[in-house]
Amino acid sequence: MRALTITHRDITRDSLLRIAEEIPGARIGLRIAGYLLVLSGWRSSQVAELFGLTRCGVVKWIRKANQMGLEAVRDRPRSGRPALIDQGLMKELDQVLSRPPKEVGIARSRWDGVVVVEYLDRVHRIKIHVRHAQRLIRKLGYSLRRPIYRYVQASEEGVPGFWEELKKTPSRPQKQGPKGRPF
Repeated sequence: MRALTITHRDITRDSLLRIAEEIPGARIGLRIAGYLLVLSGWRSSQVAELFGLTRCGVVKWIRKANQMGLEAVRDRPRSGRPALIDQGLMKELDQVLSRPPKEVGIARSRWDGVVVVEYLDRVHRIKIHVRHAQRLIRKLGYSLRRPIYRYVQASEEGVPGFWEELKKTPSRPQKQGPKGRPF
């Protein structure tokens, strides 16, 4: 069987590298790398093995490139369910997360996934899972870690007096259990 090659005149090494610099995305980069390897003489089965893909998938890439040219490199918009949280809501959520939850009517001291779910349900009637809310919090650049409170260390000045007072405190009598053992 003869190895497949890319025959479209627009697909060259230079044009693919130019597009790779313009378009972010791992999937597109993988496809461009696959095209470059095919242009340099690799067989579709070798490219598939290198990237952990099926040979049929790489063959489809090559056929698509031969038919469409450089447009085959770019991803087409995919159909699917529209996002519940659009860019406007993300901006609003970013502003809300910068204030304490009490300011928006939620009796909690800090934001976490559960509080964001409650806020979105109350204000926007949007129901999402807690894990999705945690991803949104991270995506907006916030951290879910609790603040660390550090206590001020005592000076050595009052330690002897403290120990002396502690020794003078009488001990409590221990309560006895049913078998005469202390609780």
